[in-house]
Amino acid sequence: MEKRDYFDEVYDVVRLVPKGRVTTYGTIAHYLSLRAGARMVGWAMNGCHNHPDVPAHRVVNSVGVLSGKHFFGGPTIMQQLLEDEGIRVDNDRVVDFKTLLWDPAIELAL
Repeated sequence: MEKRDYFDEVYDVVRLVPKGRVTTYGTIAHYLSLRAGARMVGWAMNGCHNHPDVPAHRVVNSVGVLSGKHFFGGPTIMQQLLEDEGIRVDNDRVVDFKTLLWDPAIELAL
């Protein structure tokens, strides 16, 4: 059996974020009960370059800012990926962020 770490757990959650929605580092950390919180999720997202099936562009900071945009190979790629899914971005911030927020603790509740 393959050993899994918290990166794998983060990637599994991010894969569940629907097109046209966003989530945050903090909501993922809370859902997974990660001790170092949002920072650990950020480290995982920075390491997902070898996982093209992880929609990292859907993960933003706690107020909807595209804080990870510099890790996409160009300053506008993250925004373009979100806009391709119908998400409006203005001044590096998701428009209607609270409406578009996908919180795994709520969305995946049994």
